[in-house]
Amino acid sequence: MYPALEVRGLVNRFGEQVVHDGLDMEVQPDEVFGIVGGSGSGKSVLLRTILGLQRPQAGTVRIDGSDITRLSEAQLRPIKARYGVAFQQGALYSALTLLQNVQLPMIEHLDLPAAALDELALLKIRLVGLPAEAARKYPAELSGGMVKRAAIARALALDPTLLFLDEPTSGLDPVSAAAFDDLVLYLQQHLKLTIVMITHDLDSIFRTCNRVGVIVDKRMESDTLERIVDHPNPWIQAYFHGERARARTGAARGT
Repeated sequence: MYPALEVRGLVNRFGEQVVHDGLDMEVQPDEVFGIVGGSGSGKSVLLRTILGLQRPQAGTVRIDGSDITRLSEAQLRPIKARYGVAFQQGALYSALTLLQNVQLPMIEHLDLPAAALDELALLKIRLVGLPAEAARKYPAELSGGMVKRAAIARALALDPTLLFLDEPTSGLDPVSAAAFDDLVLYLQQHLKLTIVMITHDLDSIFRTCNRVGVIVDKRMESDTLERIVDHPNPWIQAYFHGERARARTGAARGT
């Protein structure tokens, strides 16, 4: 069986600025994989490369065994239908209702009558914990937490097996963030999703992730939560052993 996602020898540079230099990453089916790193470490660049939005200078990105860095836009289209993406700010179209936003991928990839599109989109909206009446609202009428759930509803429109989440709990209060983590785990378990999550939220990492990849020195160090906290890299040590992390680190070790 292929990894759900495999990145090998990735090089990204902009002029003389090297962002990634031989970065490797592997995500197994059905796991929740967290990506962390300092400001400017290239988390967003990595996500854009994985999604096929930009081509690297070197390296491969394989989704279910297919190297997307070597495919044309037409060849990428069916592969893009296999994954869903929920961006940090939701990226919903402000002139469309939530129902219409969720329907966009369906209209592009599925040949269904209008009534079936409405029913399927409403199902996705309810799946992420939003009330049916939210379907007719516009993004500006939704709270920040509702926008994030709406973004996941749209990401799930085509029943993907791979889901990317970009800072999913950013801007949420602790109670809402914990509820969102519960939603991520519920969806992962019930839909058998593989989830790749870029986040800076330590609580979210310890609640949801099976493994973590840390971008340091233009590469990635990956391991289980239990082992990554002991990695000797200074940034990793500071991240996982700072004052805010001590309680969580102890919990991960079972102490």
